[in-house]
Amino acid sequence: MLSYWEKQSLLQYDMIIVGSGIVGLSTAASIKEKSPEIRVLVLERAVLPTGASTKNAGFACIGSLTEILDDLKCNAEDQVLDLVQLRYEGLNKLRVRLSDEKIRYATNGSYELIQEADKDCLKELDRMNDLLFPILKARAFTPADEKLREFGFSSEHAAHLIRNNFEGELHTGEMMRALIDHCLRLGIEIKTGCEAIIIEENRGQVQVVVQHHYLKEEISFTANKVAVCTNAFTKQFYPEMDLKPGRGQVLITEPIVDLPFKGIFHFDKGFYYFRAVENRVLFGGGRNIDIQGETTTDFRFNEKIREDLVNKLREIILPGISFKVSDWWAGIMAFGETKVPVLEKRSDRIFMGVRMGGMGVAIGSAIGEKLANMMLKV
Repeated sequence: MLSYWEKQSLLQYDMIIVGSGIVGLSTAASIKEKSPEIRVLVLERAVLPTGASTKNAGFACIGSLTEILDDLKCNAEDQVLDLVQLRYEGLNKLRVRLSDEKIRYATNGSYELIQEADKDCLKELDRMNDLLFPILKARAFTPADEKLREFGFSSEHAAHLIRNNFEGELHTGEMMRALIDHCLRLGIEIKTGCEAIIIEENRGQVQVVVQHHYLKEEISFTANKVAVCTNAFTKQFYPEMDLKPGRGQVLITEPIVDLPFKGIFHFDKGFYYFRAVENRVLFGGGRNIDIQGETTTDFRFNEKIREDLVNKLREIILPGISFKVSDWWAGIMAFGETKVPVLEKRSDRIFMGVRMGGMGVAIGSAIGEKLANMMLKV
């Protein structure tokens, strides 16, 4: 039951971006920054981005020492270095576009906890610093055992500490608010509650069909080009893709008096991560103890992992310190056989930037710019 006016003027765009997470909004922003005359629409299935963009821990990461070492066991060296380069460039792009002040970017320290049983990785410090030097122009990792007593972690689980000199932290909510505001200032339209159910080429255009829940009918937007930026939910459109969802469980405590540490922290090859947030501890991860159970797009809690996180918080991070968990949530990431994101041209009119491998904050801005360049190329 659309009117003549709606059909004539409100459904046609030059480019449509499906998905309003970090990659989708970064793609839209890059298009408008380069070509202000282009009409760009962003469609979001829910009221807020439904994935990981508003649910992550706010880490500005290039990768921990053990995580990169583990990647080198399974991937070619050039591929691993390219990913580190992409993360580094993506974070710089994010900070320049939005400003450190608006995203509350800070460098309060980034550290990795190393158990005594895993101390052999310390022998790799010089090799890894040499490997990453052409990208970072300085030493990426330095020993920081002198901080262990100050931070108060369990000595059984944190026998050593490694500092990452190129990581920081940000406020996820303020980052997304700033990115949305930036897109609106550029003249980008963002429609929420518009779940795309069909994306198909037809008569020299791309149709993106959404369900109008109030009118109980389908509405078809058209554009010259469309970008699919739906990360873990992309198999809805392309079921043959090498893409698996990965759910991440996260908790945050109530404020803790005299919290003994600041900064961001990793352990167990990046599968666990925690940080100080306004005297609270935000702690997430544990997907590795139930990979099958967390390979899902369902927004549910995993009780096995929740119990594991609370136990590790009590035994490793805050031994002897009383705390209460104030909130839980989960985010949905996307993974594949490799950590390389999918950035491709599906046809002359349909493009894709998905499978961020849990590094959307770091690489989302760079992927968005690359995707925009592909779409703008004649």
